[in-house]
Amino acid sequence: MPQIIEFALASTLAVGWGAAGRAAVTRCAQMRFLIPVVAVSLGGCVSFSEDGGFGTVQNAVRERTGADARWVRSESEADSVRGRVKELLAQPLSAQAAMQIALLNNPGLQASYAEMGIAEADLVQASRWSGPKLSFARLRHGGTGDTDFERGIFFDILGLITIPLSTRVERKRFEAAQVRAAAEALRLARDTRRAWFGAVAAAETARYTEQVKEAAEAGAELARRMAAVGNWSKLNQAREQAFYAEATAQLARARQANVAARELLTRLMGLWGEDAAYRLPQRLPELPAAPREVADLEAQALAQRLDVQSARRDAEALADSLGLAKVSRFVSLLEIGAVEEKEADEPRHRGFEIELRIPIFDFGGARVARAEHQYMQSVNRAMDIAIRARSEVREAYSGYRTAFDLAKHYRDEIVPLRKRISEEVLLRYNGMLMSVFELLADSRQQVAAVNAYIEAQHGFWIAESDLQAALTSSSPGTMAATKRPAIAAAPAGAPH
Repeated sequence: MPQIIEFALASTLAVGWGAAGRAAVTRCAQMRFLIPVVAVSLGGCVSFSEDGGFGTVQNAVRERTGADARWVRSESEADSVRGRVKELLAQPLSAQAAMQIALLNNPGLQASYAEMGIAEADLVQASRWSGPKLSFARLRHGGTGDTDFERGIFFDILGLITIPLSTRVERKRFEAAQVRAAAEALRLARDTRRAWFGAVAAAETARYTEQVKEAAEAGAELARRMAAVGNWSKLNQAREQAFYAEATAQLARARQANVAARELLTRLMGLWGEDAAYRLPQRLPELPAAPREVADLEAQALAQRLDVQSARRDAEALADSLGLAKVSRFVSLLEIGAVEEKEADEPRHRGFEIELRIPIFDFGGARVARAEHQYMQSVNRAMDIAIRARSEVREAYSGYRTAFDLAKHYRDEIVPLRKRISEEVLLRYNGMLMSVFELLADSRQQVAAVNAYIEAQHGFWIAESDLQAALTSSSPGTMAATKRPAIAAAPAGAPH
């Protein structure tokens, strides 16, 4: 490609100089040789698209999330978005609805779309020629008072013939900006989905933690009364009181975690005021009947992940940029134009002038070397992203299967066992074979097991979101949820 461009440059210059030589006869003849070049170059001008290139982003988001993305650029579009958000908030919020609200209403996402508009403006600018440059001079002779006039018009030939290459470079940058905008939208959709599961799980955990606190309060009050009449030792009373104190502190932490999780979801959806009083479901969705099986994980990630596509486009854009740097290496400015000069009491003098800037002390080696290093940097960065994509999708799938197996184990083994134990304890209590304190302790353990299942269930849905992100968008930070301890484990020192 650089050799073809250099040959075209040399050919155009030869034609331009020959035409300029013939242009000395008349001004019209001076301009005639530029007409075909200008017509060809300006015929390839790029205009602004109707949607600003947002259709590509919208399709990518819809294919990967099933939700609709909007770029709000007018008051009518803003009114439409507000109406849609109100409609979604009128009923208990699902994960899909929360994700849809965020894609429509998050102001940070709307701000990021402006980068795509800037890239399109650069593309349109790169496709347009700077046009002629006019010069005019008026000189007055000091002794005679006579006045000389000099007029000229110059054309940037080098800028004209490199428009196609510059346009290709900017087009690839615009396409990369579209990919980055889609990746930002998908990142927000993923974070909102994760935040929804976190908010529902935190609310459910807070409710069960309150049950633990109520059981502890009942046990502490009973122990106080029995100790007052001498039927309970001070040591046992202190243990019950300590458990109640710890349960109270744990409930405060659970409530704060609930507030934080809900506020995170609210921020991601861009809600405030009365809209922040949305309703959430009481429970997390049930586990699927079986885990999903994904064939060719790595190939699917390399084909669909937007960070891989963005890195590839950046490398292609820099490759074209390297070609442009080599074209303009030795000639940084080439202008050709017609000149007319008139001196006092003299006939007009017409001709042409060529301005050629040759960098005597800078032959462009530094610019070419910089472009080459930038290109190799982008290539290696693309390879690094591809390697990380392969690894991350494997890790994400492993985390997904582990989270599913763990949640299923709690659902099918631990929680049913705790339920059977509680039933047996209740039977023994009714037969006066166990004390009320043993009954209360068992109820606390059963609630703790349910809370642990909620956390495992939450971890599965987070892992499922991470797997989807690893396959289609970017690095999800896998396995974060499955490594957290259970929120509502029984406080230390609880009696058994």
